[in-house]
Amino acid sequence: MRIALDVMGGDHGCNVVIDGAKLALEAYPKISELFLVGNQTDIERGLTRARCRDARLRIVHASEVLTMDDKPLAAVRKKKDASIVRAVELVRDGRAQAVISTGNTGGLVAAAAFKLRRLDGVDRPAIATVMPSARNEFVLLDAGANSHCRPIHLLQFALMGSIYSREILGYKRPRVGVLSNGTEEFKGNELTRAAARLCRQTNLNFIGYVEGHDLFTDRVEVVVTDGFTGNIVLKASEALAKAIGRFLKSELAANPIRKLGAAVASGAFLTIKRRMDPDSYGGAPILGLNGIVIKAHGAARENAIKNAVRVAIETIQHQVNDLIGRDIAVANERLAATEVAEEVPTFA
Repeated sequence: MRIALDVMGGDHGCNVVIDGAKLALEAYPKISELFLVGNQTDIERGLTRARCRDARLRIVHASEVLTMDDKPLAAVRKKKDASIVRAVELVRDGRAQAVISTGNTGGLVAAAAFKLRRLDGVDRPAIATVMPSARNEFVLLDAGANSHCRPIHLLQFALMGSIYSREILGYKRPRVGVLSNGTEEFKGNELTRAAARLCRQTNLNFIGYVEGHDLFTDRVEVVVTDGFTGNIVLKASEALAKAIGRFLKSELAANPIRKLGAAVASGAFLTIKRRMDPDSYGGAPILGLNGIVIKAHGAARENAIKNAVRVAIETIQHQVNDLIGRDIAVANERLAATEVAEEVPTFA
């Protein structure tokens, strides 16, 4: 496996990403080359500090960084030597099979879309985020790549998410739902109603609408929405998980009896903490591109970087892009044959 890792742009700096790379090299012997892309001097210092001398490491110098304040498309065009851009180019040129970045999400999406292009038949790439439910996990997409969507985009998100859920999460026939404000067919808006009609024309295991309180109850394995709504759901869920952790910590330390109870239940609390920790999921694939692109959280720590590498390896092994290309082609042919695509309204 050949993987490119953008070491610049994360909240915690270059050293954390390098430490995560060291953990990944120790954990995954299938890695044949791991490209560290960024300022060469900083990388060399970080490797010396981490005492990492793995022969599989390759340093690719990049003199610029896309910051969180940069406007994505303009920055990608202007900062041609940015680490995100150089890392994506390694995949484009065939030197790497996947790219991982903790940097500017919009910049990564723009660089990947511009340099790698979309898979044949795919209109928009989508960020697929894995989230915990009561006992299982579900995939939320789009989690932030596309603020404005048309019905055909949501259908393609559903197809891509279903493949990812089946191949990576192991659900044989993932249930797919369109996120709405109610489960009744008359709920939602023009976009969700049209997207639902399209989903019913495919061989997806489509269960209709799902609403907010369905997300964490194991009712669905793939949740489809536009990137604006999906990103709000993702960030609100992360913030709520952190808030609940703070509430519990405060209340369980309020008196000796509660402290005793907390000590007895510490194993359960640790399990819940691990399941709700974004670092345990590593990174979110940006599906629909002609290459494997993984977005790690900007605040990712060492373990998150290691797990992002794991996600990249799994996506390569399961040939997710080939499966997406095949299923999108089948769906597009079916829609063209039934003329459903022409009958469904489009929205800007």
